[in-house]
Amino acid sequence: MRKRIATSAFFLGGVLALGLIMLSSTACKGKTGITHDELVRRTQELLGSVAGGDQTPWKKYFADDCLYFDERGRNMNKAALVADVTPLPIGYSGSIKVVNAQSHIERNVAIMSYDMDETETVFGQNMTARYHATDTWMRRHGQWQIVAAQVLRYYEDPAAGKLDRTKLAEYVGTYELAPANRLTISVDGDQLYRQRGDQPKGPLIPETADIFFRKGVEGRILFRREDHGKVDALIDRRNNEDVIWKKVQ
Repeated sequence: MRKRIATSAFFLGGVLALGLIMLSSTACKGKTGITHDELVRRTQELLGSVAGGDQTPWKKYFADDCLYFDERGRNMNKAALVADVTPLPIGYSGSIKVVNAQSHIERNVAIMSYDMDETETVFGQNMTARYHATDTWMRRHGQWQIVAAQVLRYYEDPAAGKLDRTKLAEYVGTYELAPANRLTISVDGDQLYRQRGDQPKGPLIPETADIFFRKGVEGRILFRREDHGKVDALIDRRNNEDVIWKKVQ
């Protein structure tokens, strides 16, 4: 009987010890892990410090060996990134809000992808912009920091300008990139259209004199004029590089 009681006590002791180990492990994980909500909070803290030029959270949350690529194509290390955080000029104000955040967290790595809605007021004039960012957080030496981040800006169409209806007929015609590779510019009422080969025609929206854009398509359509003012080419400008279509008809 005593032997059975001792055995039971030993068994219960083992179970209790195992339970304590598991609780300790869980507690440790809770202290060293990170949650989606905490990632959002830290990110909002970073973005909320931009307008005032507060570098403190950027020094805290970015690793010394981080890689940062911004929406302008700049590749910056931590020193350059922190130095880039400066107060907005006098007459400027603004804020950035984290929206649509998603995260994937596994052991010592957390990836968060999110949109940034920016509002800015420039001497009383309101402006908005939208960005998308992906941050990679890593836990090293018990501390969670960003080791890599990339920011992209969503494309937005420019504001439509006033159409000079008297010039529409000057754009109409056939433009050639190479033999058998042509596009047609036509007019229907007060609307200018672009059509390449047998593809459906699409509207060209005026931005300013002789400059148009296509809705949702990055780039510009420019009509080039010769010395006498007659349109002689259509320029398809993308990322400041030009594809020139010569007017043939």
